[in-house]
Amino acid sequence: MSKSNELTKTAGAFDVRNFIGVLLAIFGIILTFAGIFGFTPDEAERTGGVDANLWTGIGLIITAAVFLIWAKLRPIRIVETPDDATDTGTEAAPGTD
Repeated sequence: MSKSNELTKTAGAFDVRNFIGVLLAIFGIILTFAGIFGFTPDEAERTGGVDANLWTGIGLIITAAVFLIWAKLRPIRIVETPDDATDTGTEAAPGTD
């Protein structure tokens, strides 16, 4: 088909990268707060003085930002033809036209 007969949409909020980015951000924020407010000397002893929750939370927030920026800069494009847009979703039985 020619390009004049095609309609282009983006996946928008239904892009899986948005879901992944939001979930990573939520977990990252929770771990960052746990690292800031819940780091005890006992945990420092077990992890060798490294605040594992804080650094993991920061890493997850950075990864979430990468996913969300990627989804914004390179959206998934869905190409529909005019026939697809007017399709009722029903199909004829095999052998009938």
